[in-house]
Amino acid sequence: MSHVSAPHTHTGARRRSQRVLMQVGIRVRGKDAQGVDFEEGTETLAINAHGALVLLNARVISGGIVHMKHNKTGEEQECHVAFLGPVRSGKAEIGVEFTTPSPNFWRVAFPPEDWSPRSPEARAPAAKIRAQK
Repeated sequence: MSHVSAPHTHTGARRRSQRVLMQVGIRVRGKDAQGVDFEEGTETLAINAHGALVLLNARVISGGIVHMKHNKTGEEQECHVAFLGPVRSGKAEIGVEFTTPSPNFWRVAFPPEDWSPRSPEARAPAAKIRAQK
């Protein structure tokens, strides 16, 4: 179903929310770069409270509108294409952002904005953190 790994660190502009590397099954539909309707099943590469990074066979345009459906919950969100990344194995890396904020779409509690893998809390044993609360 899904796989979770360490959050992705980003060295460029500050993100609005932490990115979490997590594979979630989704369906994406919209119009491709030629204006032809498409729908395909895929998985996320990374998610955050504002959208996701996905691999798509379809070629889409920056700013284009797509609809993303969460396979487990059936919830669907309209998104705009915010990032066009490299193509690998015939699929393009596409960053999509929710048109309307939907922080609960992924059913994940995201780390706070100031969280870092270098934070003392990230290195402390879980029992020690619970004892401090």
